[in-house]
Amino acid sequence: MLARVTLPNGVVVYQSRMLAAVGVAHAFSTRIGGVSPAPFDSLNLGNPQGAVQDSGDNLQRNFAILLSALGLSNVPMATVQQVHGCEVALLRAEGEGEYSETAQAEIRDRFQGQTRADAIVSDVTSAMLAIRIADCAPILLASDDGRIVAAIHAGWRGVVSGVVARSVAEINTLGITSDRIVAAIGPTIGVKHFEVGAEVAREFHTAGLSAAIDTIAYAKPHINLVAAIKLQLQQCGVTHVDGGSLCTYANATDFYSHRRDHGTTGRMVAIIQPASA
Repeated sequence: MLARVTLPNGVVVYQSRMLAAVGVAHAFSTRIGGVSPAPFDSLNLGNPQGAVQDSGDNLQRNFAILLSALGLSNVPMATVQQVHGCEVALLRAEGEGEYSETAQAEIRDRFQGQTRADAIVSDVTSAMLAIRIADCAPILLASDDGRIVAAIHAGWRGVVSGVVARSVAEINTLGITSDRIVAAIGPTIGVKHFEVGAEVAREFHTAGLSAAIDTIAYAKPHINLVAAIKLQLQQCGVTHVDGGSLCTYANATDFYSHRRDHGTTGRMVAIIQPASA
C-alpha cells in the first residue's frame, strides 16, 4: 500500500515503502499544494489540450513547488512525448559515472519531450525520470540495489501493446533479473469507473488479459487496469509489487481524472531517481 505523505510546504504525494527500502527517491504527485486555479486546482503539472487552458507559468511554478518539496530542485528531469504505445526509451550513464556529459546531452537532446515513448529506463543517478498521468496507470520500477529504475505510462492501449513487459525486458538487458525488480503502481482509474466498449474488451482478450475484464458486476464490460498490470508483471517474473489501490476517478480531492472531469483537468506526475552507489 502506498503511503500518503504531506510535505512541509503543504504538497501531498504518495510514496512506496518498497521503493524507499531500495533507496530510490520517488513520488506520485497529487493535485494538492500548487498555484493553479480551477478547474486545474491546484498542483497541475500538465497542460492538456482543450477549450480551457492552464498557463505555462503556473505549470513551471507547480513543478518548482513539487521538486523543492522533494529535495530535487537541482536534478535534471527526463521526460518523453507520451503516445499510448509500448516504446521504451533508454537513458544510460555509459560508464562515465554520475555526472556523465553524455547522459546530460541525452537529456537535453532526447528527453525534454522529443522522444515518442511511454516508458523510460535509466541508470543515470544525476537525473530523475517523470511521466504524466490523469487516469492511466503510473508504474515505477527499481532494481533491488536502486541503481536502475523505470517510469512507465500505462493506459489501456499501452497495457495491451506490452509496455510493461518491454520495460521489464529492458531492465533485464542491463543485468537485472526480474526477481530483483520492485514495482509500485500509482493512482489510476479503478474498475468501477472504467467502463469500455466491446472493441476495447476484445483488445484485452487478444492480449491474454481476459481476467482483467469484469462482465459480471456491470451491464457493460469494465476493465481492471491494475489487475492487468499485476498479471503482466507476474508473467515477467516481477513478484515484489506495491500499490494499485488508489482510484483517480473516485478521489477528486487528491487526484485529477480525465474521464471524471470530461477532459478539462490537470495532470499529475510519477517521478523516480536512481540511487547513488
